[in-house]
Amino acid sequence: MESSTVNFAAPRSFGKVLKSDLKETLFPDDPFHQFKNEPPARRAKKALEYFVPIFEWLPKYSLHLFKYDLLAGITIASLAIPQGISYAKLANLPPIIGLYSSFVPPFIYAIFGSSKYLAVGNVAASSVLIAATIGEKVSPVENPTLYLHLVFTSTFISGLFESALGFFRLGILVDFLSHSTITGFMGGTAVIICLQQLKGILGMKHFTTHTDVVSVLSAIFRNRHEWRWESAVVGIIFLTFLQFTKFVKQKQPKLFWVSAIAPIVTVVTGCVFAYFAHAEKHGIPIVGDLKKGINPPSIRDLNFDPKYISAPLKAGIITATISLAEGIAIGRSFAIMRNEQIDGNKEIIAFGLMNIVGSFTSCYLTTGPFSKTAVNFNAGAKTAMANVVMAICMMFTLLFLAPLFSYTPLVALSAIIMSAMLGLIELEKFYHLFKTDKFDFLICMVAFFGVAFLSMDVGLMMSVGLSLVRALLYVARPATCRLGNIPNSTLYRDVEQYPGANGVQGMLILQLGSPIYFANSGYIRERILRWIRDEQALGKSEGNYIEYILLELGGVTSIDITGIETLLEIRRNCEGKGIKVVLVNPRIEVMEKLILTKFIDTLGKEWVFLSIEDAIRACRFSLRSSKPTIEDDNGEGISYKV
Repeated sequence: MESSTVNFAAPRSFGKVLKSDLKETLFPDDPFHQFKNEPPARRAKKALEYFVPIFEWLPKYSLHLFKYDLLAGITIASLAIPQGISYAKLANLPPIIGLYSSFVPPFIYAIFGSSKYLAVGNVAASSVLIAATIGEKVSPVENPTLYLHLVFTSTFISGLFESALGFFRLGILVDFLSHSTITGFMGGTAVIICLQQLKGILGMKHFTTHTDVVSVLSAIFRNRHEWRWESAVVGIIFLTFLQFTKFVKQKQPKLFWVSAIAPIVTVVTGCVFAYFAHAEKHGIPIVGDLKKGINPPSIRDLNFDPKYISAPLKAGIITATISLAEGIAIGRSFAIMRNEQIDGNKEIIAFGLMNIVGSFTSCYLTTGPFSKTAVNFNAGAKTAMANVVMAICMMFTLLFLAPLFSYTPLVALSAIIMSAMLGLIELEKFYHLFKTDKFDFLICMVAFFGVAFLSMDVGLMMSVGLSLVRALLYVARPATCRLGNIPNSTLYRDVEQYPGANGVQGMLILQLGSPIYFANSGYIRERILRWIRDEQALGKSEGNYIEYILLELGGVTSIDITGIETLLEIRRNCEGKGIKVVLVNPRIEVMEKLILTKFIDTLGKEWVFLSIEDAIRACRFSLRSSKPTIEDDNGEGISYKV
């Protein structure tokens, strides 16, 4: 077998390298490949379809598809009404704002969104975050108008932040919210939300503005004289009914609609009960006045007063990041079920635009809730038209039916929220993380307990910080391994993973599996020298010694100046021990740096190979039968024999 020739071509120009790096960083999916070799008119048409997805699917739309989307849209609208009212209550907003938020944003998402199944609406976690963050600056009770305006401002900031991430292709930043962090955050949020709903279940009037478990429990027991057994009984009945419908759905997935319509049934039943039983007289408060009419404009209500802007900024950026991570993950999850793809950056832009427009039309933060999206998927939605149908249903509700929901008991909303939140405490997933990866479990638990016992933003930041520490550890302590030959093959694999793999006499073959740069170059140097020291110690007892060290660089994607200096240090150290350094399979980015810094000239082109087998064959030709005396690390003379 003849050895292939290593490519020592002149390094690419800076402009070409920069273009390649930017393309891989910002456009890993190569979204513009469809425009290549197309005439200008067709290219413009495809560009319009790419940036505004409705122009891609609407011309192909048919009555057959509409039948499915109509059913799905009506189904998720029935869920949007109670959820909108409930989550607005979580955010300390007027209930009508929750209904507004399911009217305008779905239209915007249907135009710019790329997911067929994502259903737009409010989410509990962001609602609580908004209440906690803005509530620190302005009381929703003492100054409700200013509080509402700051919520619209935070929604506008969320939309700007999301749009900027999408337009500049920076969706990669959302990936720093790991699955473990989101799982723990959602679980911790669910716990505090469930505890907060005890205020509604027990019919209490006074409560705490803090969100941690200790403060909430303290408020509950401190005001136990306000507990109303009538409210508790009604709440338990509603909660039992909602949980029973979930049980039915689990046992019979085809009956998903039973669980989907349960919230609206709860609200309607609660309204009828409150109206005829005069619930308010028995300590069961109701929602109160809900005015007819669609969303009034709120663009003039945005408040950028320096005295208050810190709260909307903080709430906007944190809720935008969380809602993006959740919404994109949910959209991808349901797309994968049908072997489809969604464009993450297009989704980010769609979320951003619908929140910007929403902030102008009396809406607060919207994204893609899991519960509503799951119902939409199971109801048979085929396109984003299901969101349009939902929005039209919400328009009719706002124009004609809104006052009917004014009799909704708060205890019914609390039961709906508690039922939804109980499903977010995923004990099985916690156990799976514990069994699979202890560090992931730790990240999850830090988010869970941080959110539950400290605050939502502190718990989230602690978990993200721990995730970054883990990522830095992976970077600073990259994987290296010693390779051996799999018997009767030309394959070389990690001897720890494959104990039957044989070492090659007189050679130490090491594989480096990460970029080499300032953060990890010291570790890589010390690890390689330790491998050499260990092999030399073993060689003293077995009469064998190391004459060549082969560094397999296929996994080294890049190298900086510090990394090259490290390779030079390793080479000098090895030469002092009579060991020759050999490079195997350096990638183009690494090879270019090695050529530009004259490292290849120093090492010699004859000591760079395409494969381990080529390198071993070349080294065997020059292996010496004996080795002169050299000094070990202690300065003592040692003589080795093969």
